[in-house]
Amino acid sequence: MSHHSDLIATDIDAYLAEHERKELLRFLTCGSVDDGKSTLIGRLFFDAKMIYEDTLRSLERDSAIHGTTGGGFDPALFTDGLKAEREQGITIDVAYRYFSTAKRKFIIADTPGHEQYTRNMATGASTCDLAVILVDARNGVVTQTRRHSFIVTLLGIKHVLVAINKMDLMDFRQEVYEQIRADYTEFAARLDIPDLHFIPISALRGDNVVDPSPNMPWYRGSTLMNFLDSVYIGSDRNMEDFRFPVQFVNRPNLDFRGFCGTVASGIVRCGDEVMALPSRKTSRVKSIVTLDGEQEEAFTPQAVTLTLADEIDISRGDMIVRPGNMPKLEQRFDAMLVWMAEQPMVPGRQYLFKQTTKMVTGSIDALRYRVDVNSLHRQDAPTLKLNEIGRCAVTLTEPIALDDYRRNRVTGAFIVIDRITNGTLGAGMILSRVTSDQRHDHWDDQPLARTLHGQHSNVTPDERTARFGQQAVTILLTGLTGAGKTSIAYALERRLFDAGQATAVLDGENMRLGLSRDLGFTAEDRSENLRRSAEIAKLMNDAGLICIGAFVAPSEEVRQRAAQVVGPDRFVVVHLSAPVEVCRQRDQGGQYARADNGSIASFPGVSAPYETPLAPDLVLPTHELSVEQCVEQILGLLRQKQILR
Repeated sequence: MSHHSDLIATDIDAYLAEHERKELLRFLTCGSVDDGKSTLIGRLFFDAKMIYEDTLRSLERDSAIHGTTGGGFDPALFTDGLKAEREQGITIDVAYRYFSTAKRKFIIADTPGHEQYTRNMATGASTCDLAVILVDARNGVVTQTRRHSFIVTLLGIKHVLVAINKMDLMDFRQEVYEQIRADYTEFAARLDIPDLHFIPISALRGDNVVDPSPNMPWYRGSTLMNFLDSVYIGSDRNMEDFRFPVQFVNRPNLDFRGFCGTVASGIVRCGDEVMALPSRKTSRVKSIVTLDGEQEEAFTPQAVTLTLADEIDISRGDMIVRPGNMPKLEQRFDAMLVWMAEQPMVPGRQYLFKQTTKMVTGSIDALRYRVDVNSLHRQDAPTLKLNEIGRCAVTLTEPIALDDYRRNRVTGAFIVIDRITNGTLGAGMILSRVTSDQRHDHWDDQPLARTLHGQHSNVTPDERTARFGQQAVTILLTGLTGAGKTSIAYALERRLFDAGQATAVLDGENMRLGLSRDLGFTAEDRSENLRRSAEIAKLMNDAGLICIGAFVAPSEEVRQRAAQVVGPDRFVVVHLSAPVEVCRQRDQGGQYARADNGSIASFPGVSAPYETPLAPDLVLPTHELSVEQCVEQILGLLRQKQILR
């Protein structure tokens, strides 16, 4: 007997282990009232044999009393678990359901269709991978369809399935399906939906839900269940940008100091160099501890404890990142805000803002516009009321480490909290583009003309490499004013040219005499000067040239963004590390003196920070080396990287 029970236990363990390995898909169902969301979910469970026998019997009994199907089995009653719903025949809150197939596990957020429940829908959608938008075949694309589609794209859901339901009531006619599909596609062109699909179904009868419908032979696509089982979501998670918000510092004894949290995005491995924000102190990952013991790597969305090789000061609310891939550290940003409270939003009032594990005081400076979620039109408005959505300018009392919401749904999201009641008032999605009056960051701007398409040369990079005998590259010489950037850039250009290489210098001062003559010296203007220069460097590299850039470029984040424009594989950073005292002595133009008396504002090294490059390809102490020695070292680096043949 014990042998038999051991076998059963082994089978159960094997089943559970296999179940644990299944991929989890979270999806949202939304649509107008009575479009059939609850019926669809009940049908999925019924046809996938996920309703237990006793539940099924009670549902069949209830179908006769509360059902909306004239006494037949009503699948909607399975999801309408709340008594108030059963009595009214409506769904009033977000209901989460769980089921699985042989391939995947699923969590369904069933959200209400009523207009006044926008906040419920935003809550349900915030963690979903996919949205199923139901459209009643009798009514077509209605106001609520457009409203839900807007919220779905606002919340960054990449996969949208439009399920055209109740096809049985329209005699399963193909032209009905095609007309609704055309109407929705025309509307969706104004939204950002990367992956859009359509399926005609009858949730009540089960057509195209789990099994293909014999009533619609003209439809050759996937069934709803098959689509849910096979839609590819593996690439949706951000595996590039490592972000680890610290939830808790675990110090059980003097020998162990671990930082607990959930990996918001990216991957981290033992031995990786990491940086703590906002302190910018660096260390290496010593170990990654989990409930199952130590492991070599961790990735999103695992909850782990990191220990570091060095004793650096990190506390709850800090973020651990990679030095070469940093989020923005900002106090001011623009965001789309869904207001979730009965009392209206008050511009200028102090609120608490919680982003990842960090809580900061701040205010909503201005409501730029409110979005009419039915028409998608922008409206001027003094405030946001319950369930309204608008674009706001936010100012915090201290910087937070953030990303654009579209790139990272964890570090790009925040909630607004009432300082007195501690209740949640709103949910925000951070936008990458800032359009406040004081500044404008052009790095992520889209072209104003929507009809533009990139053109490609008929000459390949390999052909240019063969012609010039070199790999195209941009060498950024960065350092304080007076560190020797321009002198080294032109000496390097001379040596390369004399050796038969095709090269050109891009000097920061020359840029300001021409293309950037409209820019001043604020942090934003310096950023814009480097953005324009990076675009020129990219064009030079595309033409096969070696570009030598001489720029102060004081911000590490802006340097990294320039590398993304040019291409990280063809961007080399050389840090000229002469200290500020030496640079002051060399200063011919009296710039340091003018910075001291305030006539030049935001001067790196005096009245503004110069952030030392975190992982430069080469460091040249130009206060100890001659120009020729510096040039020799750079040439050695280019040969080592096989840029020069």
